[in-house]
Amino acid sequence: MFDRVDAFVRDVRALKTEGELAEALGEVSADLGFRYFALTHHADVRRSSAAIRIHNYPPGWEEWFDDEGLGPIDPVHRASHMTSVAFSWSNLEKLIPLTAGDRLVLEHARKQGIGDGYTVPANVPGETHGSVSFAVETGTKLDPDRLPLTQLVGAFAFEAARSIRRLREPVAHLPKLTDRQRECVVWATRGKSDREIAQILGVSHETVIMHLKQARDRYGVAKRTLLAVHALFDGTIAFLDVFKS
Repeated sequence: MFDRVDAFVRDVRALKTEGELAEALGEVSADLGFRYFALTHHADVRRSSAAIRIHNYPPGWEEWFDDEGLGPIDPVHRASHMTSVAFSWSNLEKLIPLTAGDRLVLEHARKQGIGDGYTVPANVPGETHGSVSFAVETGTKLDPDRLPLTQLVGAFAFEAARSIRRLREPVAHLPKLTDRQRECVVWATRGKSDREIAQILGVSHETVIMHLKQARDRYGVAKRTLLAVHALFDGTIAFLDVFKS
């Protein structure tokens, strides 16, 4: 399964249309054990031409969802604003208080065949919040062993959707890291702390903090997870290198 996700991560950067992305996302979702996916901004898509929505939910779901005005207030969407890491829908109440209306939305989803799900937040500073959700059919259980890979798929899929929607920047204007910044990002992506990175590279703790801050600034992100996604997405660091022992 790792090789399948690795192929998706490598190939998704070359996609040119939302249709191509929908096809690729549908295939990898199915391989991960999910029946449905929904990549979307949390906005009224009918009123916002800039909002992204790509999904394969059951027929009629989109119309009902929009008629109810759920884009900005759907419980899964609201929960994704409270965390920077992916979460299962079964844990919604740990993130937000569920209203009676929220429970009706979730019940309606179950009646439509949409069972438990897993959502990857995509909250980019300066943009409308978004997320990528994956769901199994009602009555099917999530496979917890595949959820970490699902988070990677969601993060890269949303970044691909953003790239498809915006005019691509000239290569010369893309962020560039120094060799030392790149080394620090690789080790940070492997889960090493600043102090551990300093020991590995033979530099001071303060130097590592500086390099990682400069790398985040160049990409305009505040969190390590977003730094890793951007650096992986533009090829600054390699996906397989992150998992080297």
